Amino acid sequence: MEYRCVAGSVAGFVQQLASSYLPHGYWFYVSGMIPFAKDPREVDAKLIAKYGIGVSRTSRARRKAVGIANVHYLRYDRRFVLLATHGFHPFYDEEAQSIRDVRRVPIRIEGYSISVAKGDFRRKEHPDKPPVRDNRWRARVQIDREWYKGLKAYFLDIAPHRTAEALASELLSLPFEPYAPVRQQLLNLWRHINRRRQAANLEPVSITAIRLRRRIVRPFEPVSETESAAAVNLKRAVS
Repeated sequence: MEYRCVAGSVAGFVQQLASSYLPHGYWFYVSGMIPFAKDPREVDAKLIAKYGIGVSRTSRARRKAVGIANVHYLRYDRRFVLLATHGFHPFYDEEAQSIRDVRRVPIRIEGYSISVAKGDFRRKEHPDKPPVRDNRWRARVQIDREWYKGLKAYFLDIAPHRTAEALASELLSLPFEPYAPVRQQLLNLWRHINRRRQAANLEPVSITAIRLRRRIVRPFEPVSETESAAAVNLKRAVS
């Protein structure tokens, strides 16, 4: 059975983490970069064999039942993460000095910050009932704080000097998938831009400049050239 581990895009890497691994307790991780002198495919094969990663779902279930941890491996370009569940496993001995808990230290890649946190308040069943906090651990994807600061500074700088259409085009081209926390950050950015434009008596940017629905990608298939170009342009803007 082939174990697929090479994400075709940043969006695919993030989606696989947030939708397939973190919700199932893969909270303990090691992150690294493969040196340019090494062939990433050889590193993939070595780590998959070393930690017994390429096994079936039934094998993972049997391991979990007897207290043995399961491990996943995921790579995009030369950036990789090894993720493990609770339990006994050589991973915890071999990587002891480098292991992080995603509930405390987010995984960061290309401007994203991916973590696991307790949920917010649940939707009220009746307006008169008190709010109830959702205590389940849930994957949380947002724009990294420093990247967001850079984006905000950039857009506030250009807000009075570009047309509403040009600003809308730039906002729409941002390569961040609108997971709920990302969507809130982008809406806040849109509000800041329009406050700046209102102060200068300029036309506001339409809310349609914010993409509200996330695209579901195939994690292990390559990204389009358009999306790749958007990511490069973003790096230039916030650097």
